[in-house]
Amino acid sequence: MKYNQRIKTICTHVGEIEDKRFKGAVSPIYMSTSYQFEGVDIKRYPRYFNTPNQEYLSEKIAALEHGEAGLIFGSGMAAISTTFLAFLKKGDHIVLQNTLYGGTSNFIREEFPKLGIDFSFTNGLSIQDFEAAIQPNTKLIHIETPSNPLMTITDMEGVAKLARSKGLVTTIDNTFASPVNQNPIDFGIDIVIHSATKYLGGHSDILAGAVVSSQDHMDRIWKVAKNYGGSLSDFMVWMLERSIKTLVVRVKEQNRNARKLARYLKKHADVKQVFYPGLKSHPDHKLAKKQMLGFGGMMSFELNEGLDASLFLRSLKLIKPTMSLAGVESTMLLPALTSHALLSQEERDSVGISDNLIRFSVGIESPKDLKDDIEAAILFVKKEQLDIRI
Repeated sequence: MKYNQRIKTICTHVGEIEDKRFKGAVSPIYMSTSYQFEGVDIKRYPRYFNTPNQEYLSEKIAALEHGEAGLIFGSGMAAISTTFLAFLKKGDHIVLQNTLYGGTSNFIREEFPKLGIDFSFTNGLSIQDFEAAIQPNTKLIHIETPSNPLMTITDMEGVAKLARSKGLVTTIDNTFASPVNQNPIDFGIDIVIHSATKYLGGHSDILAGAVVSSQDHMDRIWKVAKNYGGSLSDFMVWMLERSIKTLVVRVKEQNRNARKLARYLKKHADVKQVFYPGLKSHPDHKLAKKQMLGFGGMMSFELNEGLDASLFLRSLKLIKPTMSLAGVESTMLLPALTSHALLSQEERDSVGISDNLIRFSVGIESPKDLKDDIEAAILFVKKEQLDIRI
């Protein structure tokens, strides 16, 4: 379904349920798990992803991603795994880029061998790398851009053209960018996946996932989804619809803050390197500028060798050393101990996840206060380590 409104209006109004009885300003919640089945156009059931709240929110997210239809899931991993299994069966093959969210990589490595599904991770991110990984039984190419946590950028249009020439389906994890900063369907990608826990939710209080595509693809995904039972409760759906109303204002503020913090960290004497596509020094900056409307609120950086990254995180006072990302509050974590902890040391080393790498989700606080917090934590670490050596 096409909408002529701009993104802020879509966030605010598309997918609302009109309160016809009391004329309230927000959507009512339909908490029922039992609906009439005779004399109705739609047989509604929560596990079928079609309660009123589920249906209307799916419409909002589809509009945001310029797709025809969407589904809301109980988590990002439910969205990813269900989508993969809707298009892959025993004997099929999937190509995945080599820099991915650790949970996705772990799911592939642990579950696909049991199902008889073959997979290959690319050696790099060039179109030639993707083409080299394609096999006669390949059915799907999956990418993630910007990637978690190294912020690598993948050429969406190039991957989409390659896939179409081979008759393959493309999927993308668009969590880090959000629909505010990037719309992969406009570049030819078939299916867009989100951990809606992150920017779509935005307040660190919702666990959800989302998938958007053409109606034909979504019908195929729905047939599998209703069997796996990964639907989301209507209360959480209602909370997510409420949160998306402020998506644009939150993300644009996080974009601005992240650019300032990335420039600050790049100049810092105690920081080895910064990974942020908004920096001109980022190897994929030109590509990011071509396909992104904003560079996002996510980055990662590596402290100099000899500085204790764990102690640094424990020394922060304002920035929260917590799991997950994309809330209005700034957070940091160590990917080696969290998002990529399920990978072996060798696997982490192969994709550049060092023990001193810190993932930084920039919130909406004052950039000056965030800089002061980082500065104080680094000074504390240096003092503590100096005292220990003495």
